[in-house]
Amino acid sequence: MDRTLLVFDFDHTLIDDNVDISVTKLAPGGEMPEEVESLYSDDGWTKYMGAVFQYLHENGVSAADIRKHVEQLPLTTGMKELFEYVQKAGGFESIIISDANSVFIQYILEYCGLDMAISQVFTNPAEFNSAGCLTISNFHTQDWCPLSTVNLCKGHILQDFIQRRVAEGVHYSRVLYIGDGSNDFCPGLTLRAQDYLLPRKGFSLWKKLEENKEKPESKRRQVAASVMGWDSAHEIRILLENIAEKKSKK
Repeated sequence: MDRTLLVFDFDHTLIDDNVDISVTKLAPGGEMPEEVESLYSDDGWTKYMGAVFQYLHENGVSAADIRKHVEQLPLTTGMKELFEYVQKAGGFESIIISDANSVFIQYILEYCGLDMAISQVFTNPAEFNSAGCLTISNFHTQDWCPLSTVNLCKGHILQDFIQRRVAEGVHYSRVLYIGDGSNDFCPGLTLRAQDYLLPRKGFSLWKKLEENKEKPESKRRQVAASVMGWDSAHEIRILLENIAEKKSKK
């Protein structure tokens, strides 16, 4: 079975916001106290978010409050139309690899009617405990990738998924990786020449790719995939249409 795989990041890619940062606005006064903010680290996000969820719970923010807030976050411009095209055209499979969490992603996919459009979600597991507090844990704990945080190596997740699908008889003739963040650089490096890396213009991944191009060749990371920046998902849909048109003429 020959398909095209679409891989989506979540924050600032599928949705036009960062869901974790946005939910901190539910705190009293709309801000987290210093003792919570001090737990933020570039090494990993989950410990900080666990403290955020605990603080919200202690201050009377309910599961219903969180869900209502999350569901108000908008999809990125053109994203709904992109999924409509993909579902109508056929031959595509879509997955999410994100450093958000399973509860928030599920809320938005269900609210926007996209839950059936995504075959699998790879993200930090989360659930509400018996007291009604949202808890979160690492997707995995990794020490092999210096480009990624301890809790999430997207390149490893992507390649593991592709290998499992090949074993199931599914071959991806093309992979399109759609993202915005620095942690999307690692999976971008795993893509082949026939694949596409699609960084959102002006965001961290876009800047990282630009910086990489300016480095001396001996220090430059080799990106085999075609790179196309985007501002809205309409541009991604047009790219898919152009690829389909070229394929039909062969």
